[in-house]
Amino acid sequence: MSEGPIELTNHVARSRVVSPEEGVNTSPDNSRNSYGNPEFSLPPMDGGKQAWLFLAACFVVDALVWGYAFSFGVFQDYYSQHAPFASSGNIAVVGTSAVGILYLFSPIVLGVCRLYPHYARFATPVGLLIASLSLALASLATSTDTLIALQGVLYAIGSAIAYCPTILYIDEWFATRKGMAYGIVWGGEGLASAVIPLILQRLLAQFGHETTLRASGVAIFAICAPLSIYIKPRLPPSNATAMRPWGLKFLISGLFAPYQLGTLVQATGHFIPGIYLPTYARTVLGASGFLSALTVLLINISTTIGCVIMGTLTDRLPATTCILISSVGTTVGVFIIWGLSSALSVLYVFCIVYGLFAGSFTSTWPGIMRALGRDREEDDSQSGIDPTMIFGWLCAGRGVGSLVSGPLSDALTKGMAWKGLASGGYGTARVSYGNWQATDES
Repeated sequence: MSEGPIELTNHVARSRVVSPEEGVNTSPDNSRNSYGNPEFSLPPMDGGKQAWLFLAACFVVDALVWGYAFSFGVFQDYYSQHAPFASSGNIAVVGTSAVGILYLFSPIVLGVCRLYPHYARFATPVGLLIASLSLALASLATSTDTLIALQGVLYAIGSAIAYCPTILYIDEWFATRKGMAYGIVWGGEGLASAVIPLILQRLLAQFGHETTLRASGVAIFAICAPLSIYIKPRLPPSNATAMRPWGLKFLISGLFAPYQLGTLVQATGHFIPGIYLPTYARTVLGASGFLSALTVLLINISTTIGCVIMGTLTDRLPATTCILISSVGTTVGVFIIWGLSSALSVLYVFCIVYGLFAGSFTSTWPGIMRALGRDREEDDSQSGIDPTMIFGWLCAGRGVGSLVSGPLSDALTKGMAWKGLASGGYGTARVSYGNWQATDES
């Protein structure tokens, strides 16, 4: 498809599915479009002012809603030391429910947006309003159960509604650079996860959790809501791809199931370093508070870079090759760099490697969507697969893995008979996690 605009003309459109890349049929009559409206032009794909504004807006929205959810560790540390939540044993559930539901709710929101395309572009401001109100209401909470319901569940639902249109419309704005676009959007999550905790830590120390939660809600809405005008479809809703979002037979097909299983296994181990690395650096290697927190910052910043690189690779390499690169890099990092390390500097090298390879795993998903699309052309029985819904169900699999990883990590760090009997990281208190993560990533 050329980079120039496409002229829509007066032509009675035949009933058929039109892909975002293909646009709308044209005819020699240039006076009116196929639906009797005055002539207008579609903006170009893979470039141009509107495409880049769309991508920039998606980057900011995804960065804030996901980055805030992944920054709950700062709140957890504060809640565990201050009334009225210090005596509660369920504080961690707030963070796990926020992240897990944000992933699990994605295919539901994407499916509803597919069913009601005329209203989908309004989902972002509505979702932002829900997420912001949930944080403001959470500032009034006096029990952990209320925090779970508001800062956890309701925030996740609002955030899912807000970010899903960014995924829905990428297919319309980018074709040859689709992987790069997904990588940039998902990279915002890592960057925000490195910056937001620093801001929250300062706010909590100076103003407490009530003011911090209210300020967070206002900031998220004030920053993201104006940008939602750029998160819009490239094609008129009536011309968008006609799909059946709830056709779920592909979930158990031989094409999709291996990718979903790999996503589930990867997610089961992926989230644990962000939980344990600061403690590992402080207790095993004697790092100070800032130097121990630097481990997570390095992972998040490296994740941002890795997502963009991996997304670009998916535009050029098969999905399986990109998944192999991510898995091998992660395994080498855990088994060799961390496993044989006994110095803080080497641990920092591991954090960078882990962020580049493990953190970029989700940027392989555009390759999976493309691979299933090619297989669909060869197998008519899979003709109902919607690439956007593939993305949604991969998110759901990652959500299940994130929920499972917490209890598993607790079980694996008990009864470590080899502690002190092996060299490097293998003889430390966290070796069981390192070994398990490497096995799951390989």
